[in-house]
Amino acid sequence: MTRICYSVVATLPSQKMADEYVTWLEDGHVDAVIDAGAHSAMIVRMEREAGDGLAADARQVMTQYVFSTREVFERYVATAAPTLRAEGMKLFGPERGVTMRRTIGRIM
Repeated sequence: MTRICYSVVATLPSQKMADEYVTWLEDGHVDAVIDAGAHSAMIVRMEREAGDGLAADARQVMTQYVFSTREVFERYVATAAPTLRAEGMKLFGPERGVTMRRTIGRIM
């Protein structure tokens, strides 16, 4: 059985908005993804590196979710993800200067 790592990296235009985003994650979003099938999750405030190409005040937050199988992940994507993603876009969408990048990988 191959576990799946699903990562979402949010690039936020300021520390204030990064704090707001982390609060939103901690106040229910991460739990909702776990309730919808993820085995576990972690929130990581990314550190800045010289030459990272980000605006001076920008911050990045990565959330990683572990799903027990590809099938469990696909069920999450088909059922719960559309509503959860829509909520996130409403609160932290491009009109607020936020970008999201999603990646999926197999845990070895």
